[in-house]
Amino acid sequence: MEHIRAFPLPPVSLVLGGARSGKSTHAERMVTGSLQGGAPQAAVYIATAQAGDVEMATRIMAHRARRGGAWTTIEEPLKLAEALQTAAAHGQPVLVDCLTLWLSNLLVDGASADDVQERLSVLLATLARRRAHVVIVSNEVGLGLVPETALGRLFRDLTGRAHQQIAAVADELYLAAMGVVLRLRPAPLELVTE
Repeated sequence: MEHIRAFPLPPVSLVLGGARSGKSTHAERMVTGSLQGGAPQAAVYIATAQAGDVEMATRIMAHRARRGGAWTTIEEPLKLAEALQTAAAHGQPVLVDCLTLWLSNLLVDGASADDVQERLSVLLATLARRRAHVVIVSNEVGLGLVPETALGRLFRDLTGRAHQQIAAVADELYLAAMGVVLRLRPAPLELVTE
């Protein structure tokens, strides 16, 4: 069963799930389903991933191939709010993939917890001013084991807080697991893919 809405998307959607849960595919379908009549209209993909090795470069190429030519890709590992502001200025639907890689990039770049929260506040303000529909993809990292390192625990905690803050302003919330996607908001709870 596949239930993807027709145009238009809500202002802000958050799609959360674990690795290989189907969250990115669902988010892409949400955006392409929002393009009127399925005609190839412009959509923007903001990629926060960095091709640091061959395996990651291969993943990035696979994501690009899956999206096709109707998408414009902006690669921005650190300045997400700025990229979103630029992408949304033209009113095209925007897909951000993914929030957790952005948070990880900030920490690896030397940002403190306070720096990350400040960047997140700027992102939330940008979402409030957006001129386009925005779908944000993120990984649920808080359901597993407690990370061994202080940096790992900081990442898990910051990610959980970021999810809560974005969920508070999102119009729609989705949770993906095992290729199955549930819409959590707006009520009632609904199975949207199976």
